[in-house]
Amino acid sequence: MTEPAAWLDVPHDDDLSIARRVAAGDQTAFVRLMRRYNQRLYRLARATLRDDVEAEDALQDAYLNAWRSIAGFRGDAALSTWLSRLVINACLARMRRHARRQNVVPIVSMDTLENEEIDAVPSFESDAPDRAVARAQMRALIERKLDAMPEAFRIVFVLRSVEEMSVEEVAHCLDIPGATVRSRYFRAKALLREALAQEIDLVERDLFEFGGAHCDRVVASVLSRISATDGV
Repeated sequence: MTEPAAWLDVPHDDDLSIARRVAAGDQTAFVRLMRRYNQRLYRLARATLRDDVEAEDALQDAYLNAWRSIAGFRGDAALSTWLSRLVINACLARMRRHARRQNVVPIVSMDTLENEEIDAVPSFESDAPDRAVARAQMRALIERKLDAMPEAFRIVFVLRSVEEMSVEEVAHCLDIPGATVRSRYFRAKALLREALAQEIDLVERDLFEFGGAHCDRVVASVLSRISATDGV
């Protein structure tokens, strides 16, 4: 849930100021902080965990950690970046716990995924219902394809493309070089284009499909007309 519309015209406090207010126990300031960053941080958690419920739980864990530790925020990075690091840590902790419970190999570090390959993986201005449905379907398709990406590429793509963070912000958030951010983002876009192109190829084979009730209706109509003609 993002900030209510009534707050949108209120100038944002600077990071250190709001951090000091939260550190002093100001829950109103903390509520404002959460509403301000909820969407960005949830998207980051969702991109990491690929599960709506787990992402929401991880976000809550990160906020609790922020409430307890924000006194240590010194402003060396943006508050949003500091919070993003907490979310990533909360997500990774959940992944490790899940791996132990499932008795599987622990999660692979993001750096080892740099060269990992995966299996083959529009904008509508009108608000008409059919356009809204088309947007929803396209969004669902893209989300599925993003979920299929390796974690390293998926997270960078969401931060850069969806949240529009700069290369420097992403690099600081993930503690990786800017060059790595650029290469992962380029690779993520290539994977997404390839996956969507394959979906289009599959759909093309079914364009203007003619069968079922449609076919039966035409056949029946032709036979009816033949009978009518023969009876003349």
